[in-house]
Amino acid sequence: MLVFLPPVARGVIAFALLLINTLFWCSLLFTLALVRLVLPFKAVRVRIDPLLNAIATAWVACNSGWMRLTQRTVWDVQGIDELPYRGWYLVNCNHQGAVDIFALQHVMNRRIPMLKFFIKQQLFYVPVIGLAWWALDFPFMKRHSKAALRKNPALREQDRETTRRACEKFALVPTSVMNFAEGTRFTPAKHAAQGSPYRHLLKPKAGALALALHAMGHQFHSLVDVTLVYPDGVPTFWQFLCGRATRVIVRARQLPIPADFCVGDYEGDAEFRATLHRWLADLWEYKDRQIEGLLRG
Repeated sequence: MLVFLPPVARGVIAFALLLINTLFWCSLLFTLALVRLVLPFKAVRVRIDPLLNAIATAWVACNSGWMRLTQRTVWDVQGIDELPYRGWYLVNCNHQGAVDIFALQHVMNRRIPMLKFFIKQQLFYVPVIGLAWWALDFPFMKRHSKAALRKNPALREQDRETTRRACEKFALVPTSVMNFAEGTRFTPAKHAAQGSPYRHLLKPKAGALALALHAMGHQFHSLVDVTLVYPDGVPTFWQFLCGRATRVIVRARQLPIPADFCVGDYEGDAEFRATLHRWLADLWEYKDRQIEGLLRG
């Protein structure tokens, strides 16, 4: 354990270990992804995709290793041990900050199949890791302004098609499809601008959830509803590397997915859309009360 070192020294060491870990595993990842690109056949994909996921799982495990080496973070986790490692999951979580993905990967690695995220299109250009996300079939989503969508409604179809293609690939190998329903990280400024009715959450968006459910809803074992809390304040990525994320609280619960949600027409059926919004709002009200209780406790 290197927790006796000053925070900046631990941050430098943690970043170096993260970089070395990423470069090592990505070299293997890109080699297999190139084979899959050259031989774009289902039989090849079915054999190579599990290997790609195994490489990503090893990368996450090594990340957990340097976290334990350089940090004294207290992980308060409940509800993960009850999750059976099989099949497909739809995972829904609140979005606090840049550390969320590392935290979720750390606590869920090898508990459920690998997490696959919906990612902003701009992040494709992040050196090395952007290509790694591409190799692992993470769907890159374009964000259009409301004005752009009003001017060109056909833009909505781009993300729908991206999600549909991604889910077709996810259906071949057990996967956990991860969704941040808020669509962006929580900040007080965004909370005020939205007029959010929740104390600790932004308003949830149902579009990506509806697309995933429509594309492969019958395949999902269940919804894993995750609540993520940093009771001592949401750390930046650098603060996290320096070990200043003293406590991380994770609460998970399994919920059945209503069968009707897997066949409903979110865009064309106003009644179905309202039902899905009410269901998601109920989840968010529970999550908001849960966060309040965790912060007070």
